[in-house]
Amino acid sequence: MAIPAPNLDDRRFQQFVDEAKRYVQQSCPEWTDHNVSDPGVTLIETFAHMVDQLVYRLNRVPEKNYLAFLDLLGVRLFPPSAARARVTFWLSAPQAETVPLPAGTEVATPAAESVEPAVFATSRELPIVPCELARLVTRSAPGEHADRTRDLESGKDVPCFQATPAVGDATLFGLTNAVPDCVVVLRLESRVEGVGVDPRQPPLVWEAWTGADWVACEVDEDGTGGLNRPGEVVLHVPGGHTASVVAGHRAGWLRCRVTEPVPGQPFYAESPTVREAEAYTIGGTTTAEHAETEVDVPLGESAGVPGQRFTVPVAPVLLDGDPVVVQVSAGEGWEDWRVVDDFGASGPDDRHVVLDAASGEFLFPPAVREADGTLRRYGAVPPKGAVLRVPRYRTGGGRAGNVARGAISVLRSSVPYVSSVENREAATGGVDAETVAEAKLRAPNQLRVQDRAVTAEDHELIARQAAPSLARVRCLPVDGEVGAARVLVVPDAVADEGDRLRFEQLVPGEEVLAAVAERLDARRLLGTRLVVEPPRYQGITVVARLTAADANRVREDALDALYRYLNPLRGGPAGDGWGFGRPVQFGEVFSVLQAVPGVLLVDEIRMFPANPITGARGAPVDRLEVAPNALVFSHQHQVAVGAP
Repeated sequence: MAIPAPNLDDRRFQQFVDEAKRYVQQSCPEWTDHNVSDPGVTLIETFAHMVDQLVYRLNRVPEKNYLAFLDLLGVRLFPPSAARARVTFWLSAPQAETVPLPAGTEVATPAAESVEPAVFATSRELPIVPCELARLVTRSAPGEHADRTRDLESGKDVPCFQATPAVGDATLFGLTNAVPDCVVVLRLESRVEGVGVDPRQPPLVWEAWTGADWVACEVDEDGTGGLNRPGEVVLHVPGGHTASVVAGHRAGWLRCRVTEPVPGQPFYAESPTVREAEAYTIGGTTTAEHAETEVDVPLGESAGVPGQRFTVPVAPVLLDGDPVVVQVSAGEGWEDWRVVDDFGASGPDDRHVVLDAASGEFLFPPAVREADGTLRRYGAVPPKGAVLRVPRYRTGGGRAGNVARGAISVLRSSVPYVSSVENREAATGGVDAETVAEAKLRAPNQLRVQDRAVTAEDHELIARQAAPSLARVRCLPVDGEVGAARVLVVPDAVADEGDRLRFEQLVPGEEVLAAVAERLDARRLLGTRLVVEPPRYQGITVVARLTAADANRVREDALDALYRYLNPLRGGPAGDGWGFGRPVQFGEVFSVLQAVPGVLLVDEIRMFPANPITGARGAPVDRLEVAPNALVFSHQHQVAVGAP
């Protein structure tokens, strides 16, 4: 049981007024008019109001003492985190020279009447490198290469694969330059021969050579329908793309490879051909973050005494990037002072500082007098008159940066030849600064854990501290293994219209997994094996037939209700995310659809397990089982609405 805080004075305004009137009756009986219209009563009510405010402030003394105790323990408010988004910069036309996109290029969401635009800035320089097609090479599944460049130049129809295509056949396109992080357009003219496949779902994958392996490219548009007709293929080339030697020729290589078809997917009966091919760069993609960078920020001059404090002019200081350092002038150069969590392990000569990121305050090492009278220094002291500065830090952040896909569309910086920008995925990772109320809830848990992961709740708490951008964390035992813990992490995501989530939004980035694993590894018990990974996702497709008067509106509302309820982040009965391992019952889906406004009758419901990656659908079930380490994921629900 929590210790109750004392109420130092529980009287309120009306009680003060009543007490004053009773005192007036005793001390001044000739005053008989106690109505609110009397000027004396007005004075009584005025003073009662002032005393009520004093009592309110008095009762806040325990809260102030509590916060002072937290400060004594070193509990500091967490600063905000900046949202990040992959932003594509489209060129107005292909360029003959490299278009440099400098770091710090600003993009933003459109301004609205009541909402300030969210401003993002690129975190690194992006060169948009031009390219042309230099080589065309075909490769059979057994690994035989054939240079078909001359045949292409002479206008012949070049078969992309073997006469009878096989899994592993590929066509390689050699570019004049490597184009990492660029958007490349392949314009192909062909004679249709690749019969048998579905142009909407061809068994193909586009890949780029990174020097160590072939990495899949994101296909923005495939106008060829799987090499079945003339058209353009727009490819987003990954960042590791590099020039290499393939089949005796050095180029920046892209390839189109035949993959194993999934069940029900048509395969090639004949090989498609290419008669003409052209390649050019039309844009580039880089990471932009919802933060501003402050450079060479002066802190002041050192007084040469221990325990000095300096504050940056713009707070908070974001910590989810490169480490922040403080520089102290030393002769003709600068010395770096490293930011540490505390001075407990600092020696007299260590150049350490402690940063309160929320307020932007830097604390330099103190000196403590010991019992024997000696003075112990917990770090070095900058010499008197030394100039202090922060060479670089980031500020801003918050949940306002978690904008939806396509929201970033304004180019604030002037960049030659760039016509438009867009974020093809929603921005993620933005977290508001911790409030005092949240810190008061966190402090008891932090004191209980004592930076040691013992229970499942300890693992979950430490994982959330390592990555505040996570939406959900769950710690489970590893089946059949003693002393092993599986920590499942789910990133936060901004859903598309109608609460639609895409599968790739629920896959945490490698940096998030690494941050959680590193924090837990330092605090796990000896002998404990940790596995940090995303959960499994059990796809579900609901096919329903309803009766309603307004068919179009009810259909959209019913789909929205299904996507909202069967949601791993904000679904379930309580709206706080579908439970790990919780099955989907036929009855609850029925109740969700019946509760949609305008639905007169739920005629039929069928639930199918689905693979969220391949889209393969299983047999219909009345109860969809979900593994303990899995969450439900909505996949292509279908609703038909008929008139009554």
